[in-house]
Amino acid sequence: MPSTGRYDVVLEPKRTKEDDAVILEFKVFNGRKENSLEDTVKAAHRQIEEKQYAADLESRGIPQEHIRKYGFAFRGKEVLIG
Repeated sequence: MPSTGRYDVVLEPKRTKEDDAVILEFKVFNGRKENSLEDTVKAAHRQIEEKQYAADLESRGIPQEHIRKYGFAFRGKEVLIG
């Protein structure tokens, strides 16, 4: 199944069966859409899932359990990672 979007950053392991891949999605807090940085992190995770960012990694033989997904939320100098 092909990916339907582009992630912000992906780290792909050289050893696809043993090591973890990492998907990073960055979001800036939007007070009109979100109430907290936690909501922004959730929006980042939702985007990772809805746009199937892991599909490209899976198609290259990286098992789902070896794909780590992180959402970064920014509000000025405040950062929350989840």
